[in-house]
Amino acid sequence: MLLKISTTYAPATDLGYLLHKHPARIQSFGLSFGQAHVFYPEARGETCTAALLLDVDPVGLVRRPHGQFEENFALAQYVSDRPYVASSFLSVAIARVFSSALSGKCKDRPQLAETEIPLKVELSILPCRGGEILLRRLFEPLGYTVTAESHALNAQFPDWGQSRYFTVTLENTCRLSELLTHLYVLIPVLDDEKHYWVGDAEIEKLLKHGNDWLAAHPEQESIVHRYLKHQRHLTREALAQLREEDAQENSDTIQAQEEAQVEERIGLNEIRLASVTEALKQSSAKRVLDLGCGEGKLLRKLLAEKQFEEIVGMDVSHRALRIAQERLHYDRLPEKLKERLRLFQGSLGYRDKRLAGYDAAAIVEVIEHLDLARLATFERVLFEFACPRTVVLTTPNIEYNVQFENLKAGNFRHKDHRFEWTRDEFQAWATRITKRFGYTVVFHPIGPEDENVGPPTQMAVFTRKIDE
Repeated sequence: MLLKISTTYAPATDLGYLLHKHPARIQSFGLSFGQAHVFYPEARGETCTAALLLDVDPVGLVRRPHGQFEENFALAQYVSDRPYVASSFLSVAIARVFSSALSGKCKDRPQLAETEIPLKVELSILPCRGGEILLRRLFEPLGYTVTAESHALNAQFPDWGQSRYFTVTLENTCRLSELLTHLYVLIPVLDDEKHYWVGDAEIEKLLKHGNDWLAAHPEQESIVHRYLKHQRHLTREALAQLREEDAQENSDTIQAQEEAQVEERIGLNEIRLASVTEALKQSSAKRVLDLGCGEGKLLRKLLAEKQFEEIVGMDVSHRALRIAQERLHYDRLPEKLKERLRLFQGSLGYRDKRLAGYDAAAIVEVIEHLDLARLATFERVLFEFACPRTVVLTTPNIEYNVQFENLKAGNFRHKDHRFEWTRDEFQAWATRITKRFGYTVVFHPIGPEDENVGPPTQMAVFTRKIDE
């Protein structure tokens, strides 16, 4: 199977920097299913072409565990198109061989990685279950010019009709990382098959590689269903997270601006983060979670405290996580600091095994963004399944809103807030949590406290009871 990527960007040989593969060398990579070879048929200042040749071991395919392919004839293991077509094998090869380029990194030309350049992709044989119509529906909304040459089932017998195989050329002006991401996701979608077991981990891969474009794609549902091999429970969860992430991303910028405008006079955010950090320190926690970490402001403070040996940031938005990485200068962190920090995408609306076993969790100005109908699910995810020893949770005190001159009467501090609680409402909710899940709770005011309406932010520190 042959994939070719070409550019006329000047100088075109900069493609070698983007792919982290030198144009003057042939490089080979061992994969579990065969070999991948990278070489440059053409490398000139005016035009440059990189080729990825995938040599799939047909004998190895036969020896793979039963049930990974669903062809419905007896000789399917022995009569296979897999060594010759673009499929999930190619996606795996792209992720393995072009990993830095796929993630948008270029050590020697960092600005080039963020530059849109003219790119042309040639796929020798691409199976399209859905035909040219589906091929165009997937790539044209992303800005590609698509040229597709259909192949007959049998050239000697044209009456047999056309096959599902196409030779495809895609042209676009975009970042190389975007192009590789589109290929990584959409090739197995067109093939409607994968050579490996599809489970929960595939949701994270899809959301990671589709974070900048999939939510707005007109074929979103079709892409998700095919990528996850039509497993309904996986597609339901992926679509729900996509929609939640899209809504969150659309409100992130507005939220930051609105809340900053409301709270800037008293510097509330800095006070809040300092209070949460101190509460986590007082809990003697060493392994902590920042759930709904956003762009990493609390993570920065936690990293500065040597007490915290493992720090995990989770957010529903891949965009926010990417900004957090940039603002924390993750790539340039000393190894000892980098080993302490981990970021991953996830939602507080779903049980997640990765959240179990931590000493403490911080949830800072998050719950007010949840629909009240989903609050019960959040409670179980956090207090029943993750069940850290300590939970530090903050939320606005609606009574204090009258103190903000630039906030209209009756308005929440941000239009994405689903609710804001009075002190009594918050304490009643927290008390119910303690009775249901076996915690104790202590309340703390955050910010300047008014005699009549209390503090601007209210904080609860939950501590799990230890069975005697």
